[in-house]
Amino acid sequence: MDARQQLQNKTNLDESALETALKRADDLDRQFKAATQQAAAATQRAENLDKDLTALRAENERLKKPSAQPSAANPATQAVNAEAAAPSAPPRVSPKDGFPYINPKDGSNYVWIPPGGFTMGCSPGDTECFPDEKPPHREQIVKGFWLGQTEVTQAAWKKVMGGDNPSHFKGDTLPVEQVDWTEAKNYCQAIDGRLPTETEWEYSARAGNTASRYGNLDTVSWNSENSERKTHPVGQKLANAFGLNDMLGNVWEWTSTDWAAYRGGKIDTCMGCRVFRGGSWVVSSRGVRVSFRDRDEPTYRYNYVGFRCAGEFR
Repeated sequence: MDARQQLQNKTNLDESALETALKRADDLDRQFKAATQQAAAATQRAENLDKDLTALRAENERLKKPSAQPSAANPATQAVNAEAAAPSAPPRVSPKDGFPYINPKDGSNYVWIPPGGFTMGCSPGDTECFPDEKPPHREQIVKGFWLGQTEVTQAAWKKVMGGDNPSHFKGDTLPVEQVDWTEAKNYCQAIDGRLPTETEWEYSARAGNTASRYGNLDTVSWNSENSERKTHPVGQKLANAFGLNDMLGNVWEWTSTDWAAYRGGKIDTCMGCRVFRGGSWVVSSRGVRVSFRDRDEPTYRYNYVGFRCAGEFR
């Protein structure tokens, strides 16, 4: 090989090495920019959390301070102060703070559900709907409310109701099941709450999502394909946009609503039956959709039926 050829080969090698180095530099530059953006986002999230925590602490301190003494010459003020001095519920987090409310009576978390409108019934493009899910129709939630972040657990049930645990699958963090409609209603009343209506339930489950589910089937629910034929501890699956877990799957959830057709729709007859929603560990994918409806008599109990409570907690 002559000197000219050797020089040409060396030049080609140098150009190739330079091109490789430039590509590597570009890759490193993109990685650096991405890392910088992620760091900025993390810093912003931390600042927001710090602001929320500061606001919550300030609210707690405000609630701890005694109210001013009334003027003896102002009977109206005396009456208000006397009412304030009476025993009251423990301080709670305001809905605007964005934190769950921990109900002292059952120790469970409750999430604030804001008022709003939505289309109830068969979701757009959903080909699996049954006749009783139709027609889709607009509904309005006029007043916000609190709703259990998860299904009622066996630990909460024992704390409130005492006595025997009715569940087939045992475990404090498992949802309570084998509870009939009246027992579910009584529990909710015992914690100063109530069962949600069917409309409230679907509005809460959708959380602004118009699809048949608020996420991938196995990501958001325990169903017949992944449950291993049993219930699972609450809160393990992905929450929806309201921060609610297990709105689909694990156990069915009683509502306060009587079984009835939507206006202009059709249903099978079930006199005196109550609606339950959400599907369960024993149900296939078709039954694990936010619009799917089922029902049974109030005395019905089984190891795939549980509930969660709603309430105003004022």
